[in-house]
Amino acid sequence: MDSLDQIALTGLTVFGRHGVYDHERENGQEFTIDLQLSLSLEQAAATDDVSDTVHYGELAERVAAVVAGEPVNLIETLASRIADVALDDQRVQFVTVTVHKPHAPIPLTFVDVAVSVHRGRKPAGLEDITA
Repeated sequence: MDSLDQIALTGLTVFGRHGVYDHERENGQEFTIDLQLSLSLEQAAATDDVSDTVHYGELAERVAAVVAGEPVNLIETLASRIADVALDDQRVQFVTVTVHKPHAPIPLTFVDVAVSVHRGRKPAGLEDITA
């Protein structure tokens, strides 16, 4: 198997209304998203054509729509939904999504709270196997 290349999108900051507490949903806050995509960029490098790669501007817009969209209780859920968006592009083999919640309701001094999820494609043929 060829080694995979990477595309990183870091620091995407979007206002959302996620959280367990009512005031988090009412007032909202900024969330910062980091994505690391693993895929082959060989075709894109050879053709120099944006259609042969993940268009990170379009990906950023789709991710922002998730963050600004339907509220969830947990940033774990939010991160998983963002990972699903990244994996919608069949070229993406693996994705790491980190959701930062720097304004989490913690009554102590802290810099950041973050959750990272790692998702990937199942190898071909394993989708139909049941345990």
